[in-house]
Amino acid sequence: MRLRTGVRRAAVVGGLATAAVVVPATVAFAQDAAPVYDGTYIPTNTDLGISLNLFFVMVGAALVVFMQAGFALVETGMCRKKHAAHVVSTNFAIFGLGFVGFFLVGFPLMFGAFSYPGYFGLDEALGTTKLALGDWTFAWWGGWSWATNMDAAKLAPVAAFFLYMVAFMDTTATIPTGAMAERWKWKAFVGWGLFCGAIFYPLFGAWTWGGGWLNQLGNNLELGFGYVDFAGSGVVHGMGGIAALAGAIVLGPRIGKYDKDGKPRSMPGHNLPMAMLGTFILLFGWFGFNAMSTFAATDVRFAVAAVNTGIAAAFGSVAAMFYVMKRKGFEKPDPGMMINGMLAGLVAITAPCAFVEPWAAVVIGVLAAVIVIESIIFFEKKGIDDPVGAISVHGVGGIFGVLCIGIFSSGKYGAGWNLTTEGSAASASGVTGILYDTSLGFKQLIAQSIGALTIIFIMGGLAFAFFKIQNALMKGGIRPPESEELEGLDTIEMGVIAYPEDELIGVSEYTPAVTL
Repeated sequence: MRLRTGVRRAAVVGGLATAAVVVPATVAFAQDAAPVYDGTYIPTNTDLGISLNLFFVMVGAALVVFMQAGFALVETGMCRKKHAAHVVSTNFAIFGLGFVGFFLVGFPLMFGAFSYPGYFGLDEALGTTKLALGDWTFAWWGGWSWATNMDAAKLAPVAAFFLYMVAFMDTTATIPTGAMAERWKWKAFVGWGLFCGAIFYPLFGAWTWGGGWLNQLGNNLELGFGYVDFAGSGVVHGMGGIAALAGAIVLGPRIGKYDKDGKPRSMPGHNLPMAMLGTFILLFGWFGFNAMSTFAATDVRFAVAAVNTGIAAAFGSVAAMFYVMKRKGFEKPDPGMMINGMLAGLVAITAPCAFVEPWAAVVIGVLAAVIVIESIIFFEKKGIDDPVGAISVHGVGGIFGVLCIGIFSSGKYGAGWNLTTEGSAASASGVTGILYDTSLGFKQLIAQSIGALTIIFIMGGLAFAFFKIQNALMKGGIRPPESEELEGLDTIEMGVIAYPEDELIGVSEYTPAVTL
């Protein structure tokens, strides 16, 4: 009987699709035709609508997972040839390591009491156990049954949500692999991957997307809608960036990066075309990252989020190009900075993409590009070595994106966000920045600032403590010996080299790049 029903539904859908194709175009554009879309952001869901939304989430998860290939290409291309196998392997292995940590510990910790009724079937919370002080929740603990013994009808939406969220977690986990590249022991990296998936990412995630204390700043302190972050400028990118900063500080700069006077030397990557190809892959996947964070094809705001994502990326790359062409020290359209300009725009628009108008996406993309370029220069001058600019792109760009919510949000989308029922936000038509409502926008900006400061100081402190403790406990620390770093981590750490043909013809890329 169930099979018959499925066949009947498939036949109906197929017939409708065929009819849509064969109906003459003149009918489609008849002036008296009833509109398909009635103007509401979230039309009422039917069973078919919920199934469509579930498929929408799964496609989004696949796009975000594909971004891992983009990160691998960008980071490997921006690093030197003698470390290429090591760098690309960290980007490959982080998917599995973070996944394992998130599956075993992180997901219940982050989303133990999460539900999203009316969209794709996740109508009931996985559990209710929490660590809290009154209304201030700091962690969840429940929902283990989804992986062992859950009703078949409930398992599908939970599984889809898990896959989408584990892909986001892996983005956070992979960001430090760029900033810490060329000088990070493999065993130390493995520890980070597990720690990030199990504890680091889920903890802040529980405070925000999971419904914790930052999420509820609107209800508990009447600060707008509480901390708002549509697709993760802070939750994903800011967190990865601050961890990258902590790790880079503990590791120290690469050998030869600074001369005896402390002046930074250029250490260019070995394959810019590879890095640019990776950037395009990231751009493609980012539409799944941002637009599909509506969790619903029936929430047509996904189109605005997608377009704003493209706008910020395009204007960010162009702004970076023109900026470095004029800036002293560059005066050329530096390809690496064009890459970072596009990524800066993408990171910054991730939090506000659904809440801002297209003109604001232009401004955010341009400002993010300039801010990130100057940030890269700043950190390099301060002795913090970041081979790919990950600290600035994801950390600084992510924090900027978080603050943009409180500045540029138009108030046209997000009514009731974070289940806000207290204060002036309770009656607002959407998340609102100071450019549209000084009072409500200022409160929202305060909530965003609290979230940003939490990332920088609390989560940054946690990451720094992790790397320091790991460095103290591991024999020889988390950095390889000088001789191995000079020779290249490919042969010592991985037992292979990325380009064996070079060794056959006597190319010296795998010998020390700097003579001390």
